[in-house]
Amino acid sequence: MRGAWENLRRTEWFGLLLIAIVGALILAAVKQSFLSTFNVYVMLLGFSISIMVSMSQMVIIAIGQMNLSVGAIGGLVAISFAGFMEVWGLPIPLAILAGLAIGVLCGFLNGILTVITGITAFIITLATLSIFKGINLGITEAQPFYEVPAVVKWFGNASIGPIPYLVILPILAAIAMWYLMNRAVIGRQMLAVGGNAHAAGLSGISVGRTVVAAHAISGGLAAIAGMLVVARLQIGQPTIGDDWLIISFAAPVIGGAVLTGGHVSVIGTCLGVIIVTLVSNALVLLAIDPFFVQLLLGALILGAVGLNRYREVKAEAHRGRTQEAHA
Repeated sequence: MRGAWENLRRTEWFGLLLIAIVGALILAAVKQSFLSTFNVYVMLLGFSISIMVSMSQMVIIAIGQMNLSVGAIGGLVAISFAGFMEVWGLPIPLAILAGLAIGVLCGFLNGILTVITGITAFIITLATLSIFKGINLGITEAQPFYEVPAVVKWFGNASIGPIPYLVILPILAAIAMWYLMNRAVIGRQMLAVGGNAHAAGLSGISVGRTVVAAHAISGGLAAIAGMLVVARLQIGQPTIGDDWLIISFAAPVIGGAVLTGGHVSVIGTCLGVIIVTLVSNALVLLAIDPFFVQLLLGALILGAVGLNRYREVKAEAHRGRTQEAHA
């Protein structure tokens, strides 16, 4: 038992776990309504969407790039998913597969353009953000799709006590992403490319293929998030995904991701989402203007980036002393 505790204490995300626990305890003590069935249900719904969005960005950060089109991909898939069922009358399973295919295709397009042109993914995804959003508005003419099947609506709002069914897919996705980044070959290759693309190429890793794979996975995760939002809202809203950008960066960075690539943490990202969810919920419970959420998220990102930079400087100094000692 002692050994297990020591191993847990040494993990990089242990501090985040303590922050989340202490934050929840303080909120429970200050506001009794924090632990109410309805409030827990609302927080878990927010967590469900945010974790999918955050992992979509996390996999791109792993290769040392950024994806500004995460929200645009999710929004395009959301509209397509709802439109396939309302306009074309596709069965739900086919609409889901079509939505996933669109998300993966959008991600593949981001990746292939980045590899072929050599232009940074920041610029490529900034351009595709406008393209995907333009397609979204062109399809809908800024009008929602209302005729979402009852089963989809039920899944988006049903629960067992305070636990919504909607949280099932994000939990499964988080487990799959943990395995991908920590055990699967492609995950190790992504981290290697993010750490040093040149060295990864010399070791036999196909850098281009790895970059494209990361973007395709990112598109798939964004697609799932978009379809979950449709189930939650019960309509295909053209504005879905418009506010995803900040949370997509905030949670992975708070969770310990290095923006230059080579290191991400799925568990840390999940804890980052929990912390952001707690902060947002605290503002609501304490009747503080919800617009301050954006301010706090920005402050959290700056603090997390500063901490990451401090760790990098400290690690570089340690390596320098080690090399001097061996010289």
